[in-house]
Amino acid sequence: MQEFESAVQEAFAQLDVEVVAPADSSGAARGDLIVDPEGGALVLSVKRVAFVNDQLAERLAVEGKRYNNTIADRGTTAVLFVVADQVTRTARATLARAGVGYFDLRGRLSLRAPGLVVEADVEPQERAVGRRDPLAGKAGLEVASALLLNPQQKPSVRSLSRELRRSVSTVSVILAALRESRYIEGNTVSATRLFWALADRWHQETEYLLELPPLGQDSLVAPLRLELDQVGSEPGWALRGTAAAAVLGAPVAVRADQPLDFFVPDKSVVHRARRLLGVAPSGELARCTVAAAPVAAVCMARSEPADSYFEWPTTHPLFVALDLAQDAGRGQEILADWTPENWPRVW
Repeated sequence: MQEFESAVQEAFAQLDVEVVAPADSSGAARGDLIVDPEGGALVLSVKRVAFVNDQLAERLAVEGKRYNNTIADRGTTAVLFVVADQVTRTARATLARAGVGYFDLRGRLSLRAPGLVVEADVEPQERAVGRRDPLAGKAGLEVASALLLNPQQKPSVRSLSRELRRSVSTVSVILAALRESRYIEGNTVSATRLFWALADRWHQETEYLLELPPLGQDSLVAPLRLELDQVGSEPGWALRGTAAAAVLGAPVAVRADQPLDFFVPDKSVVHRARRLLGVAPSGELARCTVAAAPVAAVCMARSEPADSYFEWPTTHPLFVALDLAQDAGRGQEILADWTPENWPRVW
């Protein structure tokens, strides 16, 4: 615990806020720290956890209120303070509303108490506590996606290397970092933790287009690399977003005429689509959107559900779920009620 208390002190020091360990006579418990900004003492009860998602954040919120009420009876101002390898974006909001402070070791500090509000980005402390970020680069995203596509399969350096066309050394380093961060324990993938970690990195630049690409033998088909006849063997356009979620059985309603969202194989296809289909000045005027696939599997792992209303191949449920996870409101409500067919749910 002392290692993480030191990390907390260093983080607050970056903001010129003094945090000290209590003297034995203070009555504070082991694991506590005292914040003394300009003379207003506040006790932090430090709790170390590995990963905070929405479910754990709700439990910590209840614990924090119960803890604070107990301390208040003693006449002491105190808050529960969580130190975690990762706090998801939506979990951060839950903790803040409940008055539970946190230090996300990747570089985010939050503390709310009477007369004090801290919401700041600070230097990451992962190296100081022996952690490396396995999802820092594209190769990390590819390995994480591959593991989540087959979460029940034992992680193998050589098989992942062949599948992803990455060097054995690169995959080996990433798997080691995933184990250090406890996304893999033994030979088992901690799928839920890894999913939400990947969701925090799941960002794409979206382009609004004036027209949908043609479905027939139009001259635009080849340069746009739709690959509608090569589903499962070649990367091509893949339906994403709420339309894809509805096709895959998620509890969401979509309009038949709504703009469709697609992943496309790479940025060169995005540029061609802009030129050949036209750029819409706003989302309201768009017929579709395109975004370059963050990992190759997005446009490779496509399917064509027999009962789909839309005449487009759909990306894998994993990538649809990662899209939905970006919406802290409706998107995550849909995820909570959706279990895809023929693939183990990982959120």
